[in-house]
Amino acid sequence: MTRITIGPFNRVEGDLEVKLDIEDGVVATAEVTVPLYRGFEQILEGRPALDALALAPRICGICSVSQSIAAAAALRGAMGIEAAPNGVLAANIAHAAENAADHLTHFYIFFMPDFARAAYKSSLWYDAIAERFAATTGRVGREILPARARLLEIMGMVAGKWPHSLAFQPGGTTRAIDLGERIRLLSIVAGFRSFLETTVFDGSLDSLLAIEDTEQLDRWRAGRGGDFCRFLAIADDLQLDRLGKGPGILMSFGAYHGEQGALFGRGVFEEPRGVTALATADIAEDVSHAWMRDGATDPALSATIPDPDKVGAYSWAKAPRLGGRPVEVGALARQTVAGQPLLRALAARSGSNVRNRVIARLIETAQLAVAMEKWIRSLRLNEPFCTDDKPQREGRAAGLIEAARGSLGHWIELSNGKISRYQIIAPTTWNFSPRDAEGRPGPLEQALVGTAVGSEGASSVAVQHVVRSFDPCMVCTAH
Repeated sequence: MTRITIGPFNRVEGDLEVKLDIEDGVVATAEVTVPLYRGFEQILEGRPALDALALAPRICGICSVSQSIAAAAALRGAMGIEAAPNGVLAANIAHAAENAADHLTHFYIFFMPDFARAAYKSSLWYDAIAERFAATTGRVGREILPARARLLEIMGMVAGKWPHSLAFQPGGTTRAIDLGERIRLLSIVAGFRSFLETTVFDGSLDSLLAIEDTEQLDRWRAGRGGDFCRFLAIADDLQLDRLGKGPGILMSFGAYHGEQGALFGRGVFEEPRGVTALATADIAEDVSHAWMRDGATDPALSATIPDPDKVGAYSWAKAPRLGGRPVEVGALARQTVAGQPLLRALAARSGSNVRNRVIARLIETAQLAVAMEKWIRSLRLNEPFCTDDKPQREGRAAGLIEAARGSLGHWIELSNGKISRYQIIAPTTWNFSPRDAEGRPGPLEQALVGTAVGSEGASSVAVQHVVRSFDPCMVCTAH
């Protein structure tokens, strides 16, 4: 058996290192290491409660709105207040815009360029894919970057700036939207929808979202162009539905709440049981293989205390578990739990894998384009966008939301008006966790087992596909 180390990874937010034990050209075991400690929870402790709204977004410049909304939700729970309905809608609009931009960045900038690598030169599709998606030279960048920039304009209108806005508060959003801005928002979303229908899917979003099973998908894609179908053809050729199998348990905290409930519901999906209720009390953090001091496992009661000399540890990430088991989070989990017909059919047939994770992010992008238009039209412009805060000196709550990469939780405790405890479990902490005390590997560690690397070793493109299908954000992961 041979051990190889891959890292640092390029086109990944933050630092990541993966150690693989290779036997007969196949990954036998994997260890995922988060090598950078950041300590945001320690930074927050002892500060006034509302400082969380300024500091938490700076955990990451990619999913800044997600961190803001999770912090605001935790404070809202601790303060016992209700957000203004307009503020909820405005936050949903900004959050969806950020997540859609994240999905596009992942697909076009992080994921697809790997198919333009020399390892695929013998493939019939290689020349066309390299010409379109090759890093720095592919022509797709000239199409995707303007579309992404327009999405970020939404943040400027709703939140004043992006990233690290202070517009997201426990009571809603601080900036009211007027009639002229609503028209501009609708224009931006219409342009984004046009981009999706012409460039990404080569078809109407309505026809795409009407697909309910794999047979309908095959009929829909027949003879169709678009980057989604280009990916599907590659996935078929490389059998990406057999690569990167996850732990089989998918979890979602639920996303984009409103007066009519959540756009995507909360729950846990596992075959053959299907979707069951999520018991948040079953969430625990294991630190047996993390460079962290042992303590309470309940994130509402635990602390983040580094122990860099800990024997047997190999990562700065903790190991979150649900009922003692590792779970996968992300767009595939979100859509499967929510009952999106095509993703539910794909998950039932082949589980979580590289192909299904990418499909889920693209399908969700189409859903968000439709939802944003609905939310913009639902704004009641003559009503408040934010309710007043209630100063709260004591309290404990959790803000559980969905970032682009999956389930994000902020647990807060207030004492004498200050933050006495703050814990964060980010999506990549779930997916890239180390082993727990029972020796159970995290989702990526499981997904890498069985990956054929052949003679490529550390340069294996298959390993890159598995890692990137989760779209890691390591700066959020390291406590």
